[in-house]
Amino acid sequence: MLIESLRIQNFKSFRRASMKNLPRFCVVVGANGSGKSTLFDVFGFLKDCLTFNVKQALQARGGFREVLSRGVDETESIELEIKFRMDIAGVERLITYLIEIGLDNRQVVVRREVLRYKRGRYGSPYHFLDFVKGTGYAITNEEDFDKQDEQLEREQQNVGKEALAIKGLGQFERFKAASAFRQLIENWHVSDFHINLARGSKEAIGEFEHLSVSGDNLQLVARNIYENYPAIFSDIVNAMRHRVPGINHIEPILTQDGRLILNFQDNTFKDPFIDRYVSDGTIKMFAYLVLLYDPEPHPLLCIEEPENQLYPTLLWELAEEFRAYAERGGQVFVSSHSPDFLNAVRLNEVYWLVKKEGYTEIHRAQDESQLKAFMEEGDQMGYLWKEGFFPGADPQ
Repeated sequence: MLIESLRIQNFKSFRRASMKNLPRFCVVVGANGSGKSTLFDVFGFLKDCLTFNVKQALQARGGFREVLSRGVDETESIELEIKFRMDIAGVERLITYLIEIGLDNRQVVVRREVLRYKRGRYGSPYHFLDFVKGTGYAITNEEDFDKQDEQLEREQQNVGKEALAIKGLGQFERFKAASAFRQLIENWHVSDFHINLARGSKEAIGEFEHLSVSGDNLQLVARNIYENYPAIFSDIVNAMRHRVPGINHIEPILTQDGRLILNFQDNTFKDPFIDRYVSDGTIKMFAYLVLLYDPEPHPLLCIEEPENQLYPTLLWELAEEFRAYAERGGQVFVSSHSPDFLNAVRLNEVYWLVKKEGYTEIHRAQDESQLKAFMEEGDQMGYLWKEGFFPGADPQ
């Protein structure tokens, strides 16, 4: 999957904003309070809507009125639109997913939910899923692209007014687009990593297939990779040796009382250190590598300010790892304040946020002629960011 564009309307500080021609590795910069966390929360919000329902996802963020942009009338809708490429019935399609959320008699409802794409090179996109306030239809024979509209099989369905149709219909293989998109959203990873939760011994029983959002199951995931994917774990250790000087070996250890710890071997010392006594930067770098070398990688990663706790020289290395993950087929969104991290980033990979009159605008670095000229002359993105060459980005 590749998300190519994102349109946001009335979602917190984003009154009307869009991102187009998104690369696989995308870095977002902006002043504090400009909306970087809110941008990433768009993906977290959609995942919560699918995991629970729209009402619960809104309640977790303070309710509809708190999520609706300030100054906007309550009769308006929160709108999110994602355009992405993925395989449907053996054919790669540019698919559009649209959701509109509003109030109906003071109750949260999904006013409109649409999944559409073109069946051929020409013509208008066809709605393969279309619901209004919980009632609508989905096409069950999507693979029959050559059929006329009247030959496509529509199945009428009713879902809860505050539930996503792709949640219910996505459970069934006959609704191919809904099923595929549901699986993609379920596998998005919007990181909220906490060093203190990643440290220490852990119960050996728990979620071990993927690193959690907070990183609190790092030991379990490392143990799973160590035991079941030894070649991948070896790649992770080799990357740590290259990225973090002194680290020679890492091993998940099962203690006698049935708990898991991580042992880090430093070249200088004979005995290894348990993770409790290893630096924050080392733990964080290892956690990122465990995430990036996942045997079943996430289609989308969102990571905020990875530079925290990391030595500046490691940031170029980390950017390379993110880009390598993207080049293997994933998509990575990163927010950053660090000039050192930005120095490793290319012109087409950077977007910046500007807050104007309370609302956030999104700008693409590639569209700024002065930035483009500086980069062509050999300047680095981090230097340009630090020196204030991103119009409107500096705090006012």
